[in-house]
Amino acid sequence: MKIELRPWRLADAPALAGLINNKKVQDNLRDGLPFPYTTAHAEQFLAQMLNACPNDVFARAIVAEGAVVGSLTAERQKNIHRYTAELGYYIGEPYWGRGITTAAVRAACAWLFANTDLVRLYAEPFARNRASCRVLEKAGFTLEGRLRQNAVKNGKREDMMLYSLLREEWGRQA
Repeated sequence: MKIELRPWRLADAPALAGLINNKKVQDNLRDGLPFPYTTAHAEQFLAQMLNACPNDVFARAIVAEGAVVGSLTAERQKNIHRYTAELGYYIGEPYWGRGITTAAVRAACAWLFANTDLVRLYAEPFARNRASCRVLEKAGFTLEGRLRQNAVKNGKREDMMLYSLLREEWGRQA
Protein backbone atom coordinates (compact mmCIF):
# COMPACT_ATOMS: atom_id res chain seq x y z
CA MET A 1 0.00 0.00 0.00
CA LYS A 2 1.28 3.46 -0.89
CA ILE A 3 1.71 5.75 2.09
CA GLU A 4 2.75 9.34 2.57
CA LEU A 5 4.51 10.97 5.51
CA ARG A 6 3.48 14.58 5.63
CA PRO A 7 3.75 17.38 8.15
CA TRP A 8 0.86 17.62 10.57
CA ARG A 9 -1.88 20.20 10.06
CA LEU A 10 -4.18 21.59 12.75
CA ALA A 11 -7.06 20.32 10.62
CA ASP A 12 -5.84 16.77 11.38
CA ALA A 13 -6.98 17.04 15.01
CA PRO A 14 -10.29 15.15 14.65
CA ALA A 15 -8.62 12.28 12.75
CA LEU A 16 -5.77 12.12 15.27
CA ALA A 17 -8.20 12.05 18.20
CA GLY A 18 -10.18 9.25 16.55
CA LEU A 19 -7.06 7.10 16.12
CA ILE A 20 -5.57 7.51 19.56
CA ASN A 21 -8.78 7.42 21.56
CA ASN A 22 -8.46 3.65 21.64
CA LYS A 23 -7.27 1.69 24.68
CA LYS A 24 -5.57 -0.95 22.51
CA VAL A 25 -3.48 1.74 20.81
CA GLN A 26 -2.68 3.54 24.06
CA ASP A 27 -1.66 0.29 25.77
CA ASN A 28 1.35 0.20 23.42
CA LEU A 29 2.40 3.83 23.95
CA ARG A 30 4.15 5.63 26.75
CA ASP A 31 2.10 7.14 29.55
CA GLY A 32 0.94 10.73 29.56
CA LEU A 33 -1.87 10.53 27.04
CA PRO A 34 -5.30 11.24 28.46
CA PHE A 35 -8.11 8.76 27.98
CA PRO A 36 -10.52 9.57 26.57
CA TYR A 37 -8.41 11.49 24.07
CA THR A 38 -10.35 14.41 22.61
CA THR A 39 -9.97 16.74 19.66
CA ALA A 40 -8.80 19.41 22.11
CA HIS A 41 -5.97 17.09 23.23
CA ALA A 42 -5.06 16.48 19.59
CA GLU A 43 -5.03 20.22 18.87
CA GLN A 44 -2.66 20.74 21.80
CA PHE A 45 -0.31 18.01 20.54
CA LEU A 46 -0.40 19.35 16.99
CA ALA A 47 0.39 22.88 18.15
CA GLN A 48 3.46 21.50 19.99
CA MET A 49 4.62 19.58 16.92
CA LEU A 50 4.10 22.54 14.59
CA ASN A 51 6.14 24.76 16.92
CA ALA A 52 8.94 22.24 17.54
CA CYS A 53 12.39 22.87 16.11
CA PRO A 54 12.48 20.90 12.83
CA ASN A 55 16.12 19.96 13.47
CA ASP A 56 15.15 18.31 16.75
CA VAL A 57 11.70 16.84 16.10
CA PHE A 58 10.57 15.12 12.90
CA ALA A 59 6.82 14.70 13.37
CA ARG A 60 4.66 13.41 10.56
CA ALA A 61 1.18 12.18 9.88
CA ILE A 62 1.04 8.75 8.26
CA VAL A 63 -1.42 9.02 5.39
CA ALA A 64 -2.82 6.05 3.45
CA GLU A 65 -5.61 6.11 0.88
CA GLY A 66 -5.98 9.85 1.52
CA ALA A 67 -6.68 9.46 5.26
CA VAL A 68 -4.54 10.11 8.33
CA VAL A 69 -3.99 6.63 9.77
CA GLY A 70 -1.17 7.15 12.25
CA SER A 71 1.72 9.16 13.58
CA LEU A 72 5.50 8.90 13.35
CA THR A 73 8.02 11.00 15.27
CA ALA A 74 11.80 10.99 15.47
CA GLU A 75 13.21 13.05 18.32
CA ARG A 76 16.86 14.05 18.33
CA GLN A 77 18.60 13.26 21.60
CA LYS A 78 20.82 15.68 23.52
CA ASN A 79 24.47 16.19 24.42
CA ILE A 80 26.72 13.26 23.43
CA HIS A 81 23.68 11.56 21.80
CA ARG A 82 22.93 14.53 19.51
CA TYR A 83 23.42 12.44 16.33
CA THR A 84 20.88 9.88 17.53
CA ALA A 85 17.08 10.08 17.33
CA GLU A 86 14.42 8.00 19.04
CA LEU A 87 11.71 6.79 16.70
CA GLY A 88 8.13 6.45 17.88
CA TYR A 89 5.03 5.56 15.91
CA TYR A 90 1.53 4.22 16.11
CA ILE A 91 -1.24 3.41 13.71
CA GLY A 92 -4.97 3.26 14.23
CA GLU A 93 -6.39 -0.18 14.96
CA PRO A 94 -8.43 -0.41 11.71
CA TYR A 95 -5.12 -0.21 9.80
CA TRP A 96 -3.15 -2.85 11.73
CA GLY A 97 -1.59 -5.71 9.77
CA ARG A 98 -1.59 -4.01 6.37
CA GLY A 99 2.12 -3.11 6.06
CA ILE A 100 1.45 0.60 6.51
CA THR A 101 3.65 1.04 9.58
CA THR A 102 6.61 -0.76 8.02
CA ALA A 103 6.32 1.43 4.92
CA ALA A 104 6.13 4.54 7.11
CA VAL A 105 9.20 3.56 9.15
CA ARG A 106 11.18 2.85 5.97
CA ALA A 107 10.13 6.19 4.46
CA ALA A 108 11.10 8.04 7.63
CA CYS A 109 14.52 6.36 7.73
CA ALA A 110 15.17 7.25 4.10
CA TRP A 111 14.22 10.89 4.68
CA LEU A 112 16.11 11.24 7.96
CA PHE A 113 19.35 9.75 6.66
CA ALA A 114 19.17 11.76 3.42
CA ASN A 115 18.28 15.11 5.00
CA THR A 116 19.87 15.23 8.46
CA ASP A 117 23.19 14.56 10.14
CA LEU A 118 21.73 11.74 12.23
CA VAL A 119 23.87 8.59 12.36
CA ARG A 120 21.64 6.37 14.51
CA LEU A 121 17.92 5.78 14.92
CA TYR A 122 16.53 3.65 17.70
CA ALA A 123 13.19 2.48 19.03
CA GLU A 124 12.09 0.77 22.24
CA PRO A 125 8.83 -1.14 21.77
CA PHE A 126 7.33 -3.20 24.57
CA ALA A 127 8.60 -6.80 24.31
CA ARG A 128 4.99 -8.05 24.26
CA ASN A 129 4.26 -5.92 21.18
CA ARG A 130 5.50 -8.41 18.60
CA ALA A 131 3.87 -6.48 15.74
CA SER A 132 5.94 -3.38 16.49
CA CYS A 133 9.10 -5.47 16.84
CA ARG A 134 8.39 -7.04 13.43
CA VAL A 135 7.90 -3.58 11.88
CA LEU A 136 11.40 -2.62 12.98
CA GLU A 137 12.92 -5.91 11.86
CA LYS A 138 11.29 -5.63 8.41
CA ALA A 139 12.54 -2.03 8.16
CA GLY A 140 16.12 -3.22 8.69
CA PHE A 141 16.65 -2.41 12.38
CA THR A 142 18.91 -4.61 14.48
CA LEU A 143 17.80 -5.99 17.83
CA GLU A 144 20.37 -4.84 20.37
CA GLY A 145 18.75 -6.43 23.37
CA ARG A 146 15.99 -6.76 25.93
CA LEU A 147 15.65 -4.01 28.53
CA ARG A 148 14.37 -6.01 31.49
CA GLN A 149 11.62 -4.39 33.58
CA ASN A 150 12.43 -1.11 31.86
CA ALA A 151 8.95 0.37 32.23
CA VAL A 152 5.75 0.23 34.23
CA LYS A 153 2.66 0.32 32.06
CA ASN A 154 -0.87 -0.08 33.39
CA GLY A 155 0.60 -1.07 36.78
CA LYS A 156 2.73 -3.89 35.35
CA ARG A 157 6.50 -4.04 34.98
CA GLU A 158 7.34 -4.43 31.31
CA ASP A 159 10.37 -5.51 29.32
CA MET A 160 11.20 -3.44 26.28
CA MET A 161 13.26 -4.30 23.23
CA LEU A 162 16.02 -2.02 21.94
CA TYR A 163 16.34 -1.78 18.16
CA SER A 164 18.65 0.46 16.15
CA LEU A 165 19.54 1.34 12.60
CA LEU A 166 22.79 3.06 11.62
CA ARG A 167 23.25 5.37 8.65
CA GLU A 168 25.76 3.01 6.99
CA GLU A 169 23.41 0.06 7.41
CA TRP A 170 20.61 1.99 5.72
CA GLY A 171 22.93 2.85 2.84
CA ARG A 172 23.56 -0.85 2.20
CA GLN A 173 19.89 -1.82 2.12
CA ALA A 174 18.32 1.24 0.45
